[in-house]
Amino acid sequence: MILGISASGRKNRMIHQTVEVIATKAGLPFEVISLAGKKINGCIGCTQCASDNICKVKDDWNEIGEKMLKADIIVFGAPNYYGTINAIGHACLERTFSFRHQGAFTLKDKIGITVSTSRSVTVDPVREMIERFMKSNQMSVLGHVTVKGYDQCYTCGYGHDCEVGNVVRRHGILEKIGPEHMPADFSDQGDVQNQVAEIVELLKSKRSVREDDKGK
Repeated sequence: MILGISASGRKNRMIHQTVEVIATKAGLPFEVISLAGKKINGCIGCTQCASDNICKVKDDWNEIGEKMLKADIIVFGAPNYYGTINAIGHACLERTFSFRHQGAFTLKDKIGITVSTSRSVTVDPVREMIERFMKSNQMSVLGHVTVKGYDQCYTCGYGHDCEVGNVVRRHGILEKIGPEHMPADFSDQGDVQNQVAEIVELLKSKRSVREDDKGK
């Protein structure tokens, strides 16, 4: 089973669409969860999970955590907010601390796929953060997809003439933001479609190898 987790603050935007497409194209049972609107606190370091690897902080994360344990493949996507992963994405990953006590590592050997938005082709702190959490849980990180998102400046209502915003930085001061100024939608990002296709093929190949190993 594939579990897709979209940590995007806005439903059905670039991160969510990318996670969902990866999950649906792999040919396996899947579920995609959006963290938008959910109540997820960060780890508070209480260590009450140490005895049984079950987080004792009660909020919307607990059900997600149970689904992570049942999944074979986890696709985790998060946007870049202020040069790092957004808060709810980080909080969700923090809580996986509860999965790795007394050498149990209950996410061990699950396949992980990461999705992020990034302004840089060389540095991606969001990807690095997600992979760090996955590897600390001894998951096997299969690959990554970078999708082009767009800043809230495009939809805040003031971005057309805000001199400190990214819209003006890219297009100059505008009377209004038109379709020609908007970043490409997910379906129009050909390079992203190619990245997704490559990840899906890798996933299918990995699955075939594992099935062959089980049959021997």
